[in-house]
Amino acid sequence: MQHFRLSMIVSVLCLGIAFYWGGVMGAAIAIILGVLEVSLSFDNAVVNASVLKRMDERWQNYFLTWGILVAVFGMRLLFPILIVSAATGVSFMGVTQMALHDSATYAKHLEEAHTQISAFGGMFLLMVFFSFLFNADKELHWLGKIEEKMSAIGKLEAIEIILALIILMTVQNYLPVAIRHDALVAGMWGVILYVVVDSLGSLFDDADEGAEATAMIKKAGAMSFLYLEVLDASFSFDGVIGAFAITQDVIIIMLGLAIGAMFVRSLTVYLVRQGTLDEYVFLEHGAHYAIGVLAGLMLLSMRVHVPEIITGLTGAILIGLSVFSSIQYKKALE
Repeated sequence: MQHFRLSMIVSVLCLGIAFYWGGVMGAAIAIILGVLEVSLSFDNAVVNASVLKRMDERWQNYFLTWGILVAVFGMRLLFPILIVSAATGVSFMGVTQMALHDSATYAKHLEEAHTQISAFGGMFLLMVFFSFLFNADKELHWLGKIEEKMSAIGKLEAIEIILALIILMTVQNYLPVAIRHDALVAGMWGVILYVVVDSLGSLFDDADEGAEATAMIKKAGAMSFLYLEVLDASFSFDGVIGAFAITQDVIIIMLGLAIGAMFVRSLTVYLVRQGTLDEYVFLEHGAHYAIGVLAGLMLLSMRVHVPEIITGLTGAILIGLSVFSSIQYKKALE
């Protein structure tokens, strides 16, 4: 339980503030939002763990402390305000006042930015999935020959980018004319950001021994930290918008999502420290396939409404199947 101690402390504080702000109902809604955040983000925790295990303990602690501040206040409060400000031309302080005192209008403006948010987040997550699927160095394949052939295709230079852009151009062609340009630009930025962060991280993958190696490791930790924060942002966009279906109180939304985000962070560290990814060898595969499905649903949501329950159930089923396959695989080796 030591891995979740900080999460419990933060949860008690958030619930206390929620009770002070919105009474018993406010605290109850915060709990509901926290539970939903955890249930919808387990695949996020698994993928985060696969990156976090390559980071030293100092950066792991940064991810759990400073990272949670970025995740909660940055991605779940400030960033939506910035999006609305950019979309409406209203100043940051003006949108902040709107969020606090006219949450219905704020929610409406945020919903109107759904196309750009879904295109950006969907393409970034699609790149995460493709980079795993077409990894030519991957030796263990959950789907057997099918996945093995996908890995072989990964030997083609930049195949992930090529396929992602083809999908983006195809999807935007089926959108209403009025939003096609916005979707295309936002989606392109999602691909560009992934390539930039991934490329910068690759600069520090290899290093010679000595002081130069130490400097490289520190920079690699910093880039992995940045990658995790962007990944978390891509996961959080739909959660923030979906939360308005439960309540339009921005403070309660932030507190509820903070509870969930904190437990997801703690779960990530737990998976790393307990060696869960080594124990369940296909768990990372299941999480990445869940991310691939989420990316597809985010892109689809630009055209039709996709209930959050579909995303959550799909991710849970894929991760459950990957755990089952991992147990069977381990038994076969014994």
